[in-house]
Amino acid sequence: MTGPDTSDRDYLDDAASRAVGYAATVAGRRVFPDAPALAGLDAFDEPLPDGPSDPAATLRLLDEAGSPATVASAGPDYYGFVTGGTHPAALGAAWLTSAWDQNAALPVMSPVTAHLHTVVQGWMTELLGLPGGTELAFVTGATMANAAALAAARDTLLAREGWDVQGRGLFGAPEVAVVVGERVHTTLLKALGLVGLGRERVHVVPADAEGRMRAELLPDLLAGHDGPVIVCAQAGEVNTGAFDPFEEIADWAAERRAWLHVDGAFGLWALADPSRAGLVRGLDRADSWATDAHKWLNVTYDSGLVLVREPGALRRSFYAAAAYLPADADGEVEAMHRTPQTSQRARVVEVWAVLRTLGREGVARLVADSSDHARLLAEPLRSGGLEVLNEVVLNQVLVRGKDGPTTTALLAAVHADGRLWCGPTVWDGAPAMRLSVSSWRTTAEDAARAADVVLELAGRLRSGE
Repeated sequence: MTGPDTSDRDYLDDAASRAVGYAATVAGRRVFPDAPALAGLDAFDEPLPDGPSDPAATLRLLDEAGSPATVASAGPDYYGFVTGGTHPAALGAAWLTSAWDQNAALPVMSPVTAHLHTVVQGWMTELLGLPGGTELAFVTGATMANAAALAAARDTLLAREGWDVQGRGLFGAPEVAVVVGERVHTTLLKALGLVGLGRERVHVVPADAEGRMRAELLPDLLAGHDGPVIVCAQAGEVNTGAFDPFEEIADWAAERRAWLHVDGAFGLWALADPSRAGLVRGLDRADSWATDAHKWLNVTYDSGLVLVREPGALRRSFYAAAAYLPADADGEVEAMHRTPQTSQRARVVEVWAVLRTLGREGVARLVADSSDHARLLAEPLRSGGLEVLNEVVLNQVLVRGKDGPTTTALLAAVHADGRLWCGPTVWDGAPAMRLSVSSWRTTAEDAARAADVVLELAGRLRSGE
């Protein structure tokens, strides 16, 4: 290996040019790659080279065979999996951050990321209206954000009972009861399994027709249990976008000194939009919150955020000591002591860049516009003969044809057509289509066009084309 020289600069310039070219054309790409593009991936099937090769040739292969086979999820016509498209502010910051190659674990490893962490922590609590002193940590996504928050909840509650989980483990510990709604997201259950609380040991509260927890059923749920309790509520049901009744849940949790955790992978950002006040009332009363920045904030994958009301709760669960590590930094954020991972990429930089670029009004507008565009999608679909199954309160539109087979056929037609992409789901035991509006690129015109495409394909199916 040689040090930096002119050829290295040429290579990086080439990489930047190819990346800019992709970003500039993503809006016009087929949303899901076609068969020839997928077949082109065979170009990667080669033996491991015996010796060094030209990095420019490697980059060329990656672009020419790889770019056509990407999903254009960064474009305006992707409505699957609540996936945000990368905002230019995030993309540029990501490129610079990659060049920095910072390990954000400790201030001594990256003073800039530690400082930005403090800044963003303050901005986030202010933007979302969370209690002062709330601590922020960056993880890979909402799954690990849920796991980190639940670990903090478990350890805090058991510490109140005189039990040190980190020292003694869970064997013989007082039982922690976990309460979830019937429509709990699968990643929340995965997180419960990861922290040893069990996917199946949960107490399930029935949900209403929109997927909201029926809080009036909580009082009779834990008869006979007087130990620690964790309640897991939801901001943004993954199919309908519905919000649990947080005020009622928080009242019940307060009576039991229970820990209230909110899984808000995308819905937590509704706190930034004043027009959603009715949906989020009481959400600030939780003890912890999990969300994604790579969804509605539109930073690059991966970027999850965990927020915990009680200072030091994350540190109780994730502190790691070693002789080679420096003494605790006075007043500075030591990210490795707040998260399951030690080494970690500097996710905070992109989040800072987007928050600074959009500001309070810009983030609110991002949420409001996406929600408005979801309604623009839903209205013509409903009037065009499809069944919209949910009350469109946020960015989710849940659609069904006249029956399950018709819905499945329509979804297959959408995927084959390639002008947009949305995902399958099951609602009340039958197939449905789920359209999620979460990209900064998606305009009202894009949403209207997407509805036209779906109705056009539905019409073709009805006429037997």
